[in-house]
Amino acid sequence: VRVPHPSANLKMDSTTKPFLQCCQELVKVIDDYPAKELHLIFPWLVESVFGSLDGVIVGWNLGFLQACSNRYNIVMDFLNPSGPMMKLVYKLQAEEYKYEIPVSFLPGPVKVSIQEGVLPDCPLLNNKLHFPLSGLQTLSLALNPFEYYMFMFASSLITPKHVSSLDSAYFVLVDTYLKYFLPTEGSVPPSPFTYKRGSVSPPAPRAPSVPFAGYGIHSTSLLKRHISHQPSVTADPAAQEIWRSEALLQVFVEMWLHHYSLEMYQKLQSPQVKLALLQYRLSMSSMLCQPLTPPGSGTLDTYQPFTPTEEHVLVVRLLVKHLHAFSCSLKPEQVSSSAHSHTSPLEELKRVVVHRFVQQKLYVFLQHCFGHWPLDASFRVVAWVSYIQPWRYTGEKTNPQTDQNKGVPEKWRFFVQENLLMYTKLFQGFLNRVVRTDLVNVKNALMVFRVAKVFAQPNLSEMIQKGEQLFLEPEHVLHHRQHRCFLSPGHGGSFLSARQPVVTDRVFRVKSHVYGLEGQDCQYKQMFGTELRGTVLKLIQIIDQARQTAKKISDQSAEVAANNSFMSWFGMGSPDLNYTFNGGEVDDTGACVKKTHEFLERSLDYLCQIFRLNAGQLSQLMATLGSGQDDGNSKQLPDCVQGENGLILTDLGRMQVINGLRRFEIAYQGDPELQPIRSYENAILVRLFFKISSLVNERFGGHMDALCSRPDFLGQLGRHYLASPEAAADGRRRSPETRLTAEGYRRPRLSLRMLASYRTLLMLLLLYLFGALFSFGLMSSTLLILTYFYLNGRGKCRFLPK
Repeated sequence: VRVPHPSANLKMDSTTKPFLQCCQELVKVIDDYPAKELHLIFPWLVESVFGSLDGVIVGWNLGFLQACSNRYNIVMDFLNPSGPMMKLVYKLQAEEYKYEIPVSFLPGPVKVSIQEGVLPDCPLLNNKLHFPLSGLQTLSLALNPFEYYMFMFASSLITPKHVSSLDSAYFVLVDTYLKYFLPTEGSVPPSPFTYKRGSVSPPAPRAPSVPFAGYGIHSTSLLKRHISHQPSVTADPAAQEIWRSEALLQVFVEMWLHHYSLEMYQKLQSPQVKLALLQYRLSMSSMLCQPLTPPGSGTLDTYQPFTPTEEHVLVVRLLVKHLHAFSCSLKPEQVSSSAHSHTSPLEELKRVVVHRFVQQKLYVFLQHCFGHWPLDASFRVVAWVSYIQPWRYTGEKTNPQTDQNKGVPEKWRFFVQENLLMYTKLFQGFLNRVVRTDLVNVKNALMVFRVAKVFAQPNLSEMIQKGEQLFLEPEHVLHHRQHRCFLSPGHGGSFLSARQPVVTDRVFRVKSHVYGLEGQDCQYKQMFGTELRGTVLKLIQIIDQARQTAKKISDQSAEVAANNSFMSWFGMGSPDLNYTFNGGEVDDTGACVKKTHEFLERSLDYLCQIFRLNAGQLSQLMATLGSGQDDGNSKQLPDCVQGENGLILTDLGRMQVINGLRRFEIAYQGDPELQPIRSYENAILVRLFFKISSLVNERFGGHMDALCSRPDFLGQLGRHYLASPEAAADGRRRSPETRLTAEGYRRPRLSLRMLASYRTLLMLLLLYLFGALFSFGLMSSTLLILTYFYLNGRGKCRFLPK
């Protein structure tokens, strides 16, 4: 009896039945139906779970699914590495089905490279692409079920509508898949599902007849898998299972790290790549009778830059941390090169996983983040600091205090040297960001403190300096050892490809790393050189200035807290409605400002340790900085030049504004009577007094002008109550305003708006009650109140334009 096809019923039930019932029916279908039937519903099911590549279908919205949701446990059981969904994947994998992914949904650099006729340095693409003679715009990848499932899962992170949180189902699944397929203890669990054809087999090797241009200095980089040459599918069970680990890692790395700007893409196109591309185009043109459109025509013009989200970077950080833990779990007896012939495929993967799979693409990805991430504290989520501290993920329990004093173990010097640019060039990029950042903000100060603390670990700066010395060693000493050919660490296919000869020369290793990532024409800037030292000294000055600003903010916040006490209701507080702090954010007051001062203080100490600045040099630097500043600087305008439309900030002026050293005196410069109604004002009274004062000013404006122009006591009294004190402060420097606007508000006018303030009303009520206690009449009390205002300088009456 032929079983009816399940696709129609499943699609209908998914929109009408409860979620739990739908999942139960899916499990039953996966168990009961053969692979031939399940093959047709697999793409629909994967899209229903993870969403479509264009973001139109949201799927199960794993990024929003929290543990408190009723669906959470159902979803996690269904998508577990040993769950029903993975059972379906293995079931289809045994039949060797293929599923297509359009090239247009690949990361930007990969897509552009393919459209240019170049096969990128992407092992995942090997044996997946076929270049049609009619053009390259309709290419697609043919992936096996496991690769397709992981591709859709990884792609859901970077789809336009994806939003996630750290405790969501998506993050938990990423962590679960990493721990399952890249275990730190034991081996990868074998597939629990076996069929008549034996164990699930890995993909076949690439056919060498497909024409394409190579990426890098090799003409073609074929994916040569050790496991694909096994005589039978059961000859080496360990090798049979390791292909899943490698496939998952390749998908995650390519989909999450292969993102950078057009400028970086063009920079990575070495002369060898451009020559190979030209040869490919010539060979393709000679095969055809009619002329073809160049493969890459228009691709650079349509290149879409990619900006990673905070969720994307957090997942990358999770990946980096796990790969370090995975690599550090290598058994000590397997570390020596003499044991290579006896290592298992999983142990061999642990040995090379960071260097071969991650280093190059993560370096480019981090450079892109350093150049395009907003200048705020969210930069702390970038995975840079996690990558450069692999010793934190060895699994050993350590005390943070003793570990900080102990320093970096000597065995990590080779990792530091072979990742030199991760420490030196990215640190320089970090400095360039920090000098443009508001360090009065406690979150930014904390970020600087953490980075400085990492680089101040004992032995680390010496290891970095030793790596720079190896790179700067004269190149002529290498010619008698090996031919000068520095390779990128990402070249080659699987980690199980035939190994290159072990290079014992540390100089060659460091130079290969730098030239492989930056090109052989790179201009290396030393981290401990003279040029960077100047930037460090500038940062120290900015940190010290931010410390002083934080201290001023702390003092000002204490004063404001005192002025805003109960006595301020009686007129003892600050009347300035436009008062703001000199820099920082609203929450950077009180305890936060104290933390800011502490973080900056300790950052200075760490920077002095890293670059070996003694107390005398630091004191001299601070003295030089202090001699150029005084207490009046904060009341001066920032450094600026006069432009056509007013003042324009210089670079120095921007730095002064960012760190709160100087500022424009921000004040409301429009009609004071038309300011928005404040929370401490009565809206009805504000509008009523405005109408009354406008009527009085319109009818008696000329008399007020005449009264204020008199030289006697009445004129002085009129100027006091009818003219604002700001009108006489014509030498006061403010933020730019037009002269006509300023002159319009300098005419003496009556303003009654202060009487609409709840504080003023309460104060007047208390004063009248106080007068009544001493038997003062209404007129007598009013006269005493006006006298009080006059003597205490509180008779502020705003002025209005005609």
